[in-house]
Amino acid sequence: MPKKNLTYAKFEGIVQAIKENPDVIYCHEVPGMQIASWPGYPTIDMKKVLSPERVINTGIDEMWYTAAGIGCAMLGIRAIVDHGMNMTNALTWDLMNQWVSKVHFMHGGELSIPAVFIIPVAPQEPGLAAQHSEYEEDTWYMHAPGFKTVFPTTPYDAKGLMIAAMRSPDPVVYLQYGGFRPEPGDVPDEMYEVPIGKAAIRAEGKDLTIVSSGNGMPQVMEALPRLQKEGISVEVIDLRTLHPLDTETLVKSVSKTKRLLTVDQSKYTLCPGAEVIARCAEAVPGAKFKRIAYPDAPAAAAPEMVKYARINPDYVYGAAKVLLAKR
Repeated sequence: MPKKNLTYAKFEGIVQAIKENPDVIYCHEVPGMQIASWPGYPTIDMKKVLSPERVINTGIDEMWYTAAGIGCAMLGIRAIVDHGMNMTNALTWDLMNQWVSKVHFMHGGELSIPAVFIIPVAPQEPGLAAQHSEYEEDTWYMHAPGFKTVFPTTPYDAKGLMIAAMRSPDPVVYLQYGGFRPEPGDVPDEMYEVPIGKAAIRAEGKDLTIVSSGNGMPQVMEALPRLQKEGISVEVIDLRTLHPLDTETLVKSVSKTKRLLTVDQSKYTLCPGAEVIARCAEAVPGAKFKRIAYPDAPAAAAPEMVKYARINPDYVYGAAKVLLAKR
């Protein structure tokens, strides 16, 4: 199967979806953001795909281009609003939460906003400064019920979820973790859709369920062989969609294993794993639960503190062993 990175896969999904519905506008802030390339494939330039008039580049003016995209979507022109920097989402939160997520309900279901909002999630690496290092957008947008909120962790899902988002009549928040952009993976050339609202089972097991999303997933997958080597059968679930949650898949797994560990890179309080545990606790009496996440503190400046606070495979392994020891 062809290999592509997440960024190119995302843009390829956009281009293929536009062929179904060419009435699209693309809004962004950083020059060059509308271009994606990958060896052996044609460069994708949204100005050539759509025409320069349909690509809005305002520079660093998040409120303006987000509002422009919302206005176009309200008129029936599908909007892709691509936030490039790791802090733009906070500046537009009022527009997103108070208007986009609620307008359908405020107008009795007669008005919708068919738009895809690509929201960056900071990679939490040393040297980014606090305003570019926070990783909590998953919790924000998971909590806004008017959005469908997706979080691809593989290039395959990046393309398939983008196509699903472009076909959705509802606004979709497409979370994009900064550290995933260059990572290659298997991506078919043809058009396909990854359904919104369906989690992915990355490994099947019977002793323990581990659920994660975003940057928690690589940490889980790296810890997995270590647990399997000790004879522990682990079921790993990648949420992929934060809203709506695939409660059925989660409950079915925990009903089998009776133990659930959630792993999140976002803040401990109200992280996605907290909701996963709540739903499974209501449905599976007697199950055991544990969650690990980033501490309830701002991102640190010192590299040593960043490394200490971030979830890593050792933390996943240790938490799994603690949970398995519970009787």
